Amino acid sequence: MSSPSLALELRGASFGYEGRAVLQGIDLELERGICYGLVGPNGAGKTTLLRGLLGSLVALAGTRVQHVQRLRYVPQRETLDAAWPLRVQDVVETGAYDRLDLWGRLPRAARERARAALRELGLDDLRCRSFSELSGGQRQRVLLARALAGEPEALLLDEPTSGVDEESSAHILELLQRLARERGLCIAVVSHQREALEASVDRLFALRHGALREVERGVPARTEEPR
Repeated sequence: MSSPSLALELRGASFGYEGRAVLQGIDLELERGICYGLVGPNGAGKTTLLRGLLGSLVALAGTRVQHVQRLRYVPQRETLDAAWPLRVQDVVETGAYDRLDLWGRLPRAARERARAALRELGLDDLRCRSFSELSGGQRQRVLLARALAGEPEALLLDEPTSGVDEESSAHILELLQRLARERGLCIAVVSHQREALEASVDRLFALRHGALREVERGVPARTEEPR
């Protein structure tokens, strides 16, 4: 019987493309209330693992079990059509579009949740700014606010600190740790920046030779591309 705190689970899962496994025999349990780091260099299979966790890539072997209903994904970057300039508030509200009423309108409660997410992430003063005008760190916080507007139980983030200055990176990781602790969210951050994650997450895992292993704190990284 699974623990009631489990959010996502991989049991002996292998993932790959065209029948060729990139990751093999992955066993991983992600629980609510914990912030995880999943690290590895470019080409190690981080994107494959992320897709496997999201369920967008079907396992070649083993199983994936999703114990929560509301799983949200925060991409590394979001490219919006310049012909349709969106305000920060508009972008965040799209996170609640699954709550549209019969007339295609966003209910008041959903709008209020989006506004609350803006305030929680310190973006309320920017809500009327164009998303395209924001800095990298500000954009990442907007994408996180968009995910929170959907009332997630689990969040998967792809390189949320890539291309972001050190101060903004630290702020984003601190926010994620707080959200896991205070809201009881399951949060998993995929990144190649081990040192930054090691100081900010509760548990750290590394990809090596197509396998995933938990990292002992203080032990030098040995992540490399799968063979």
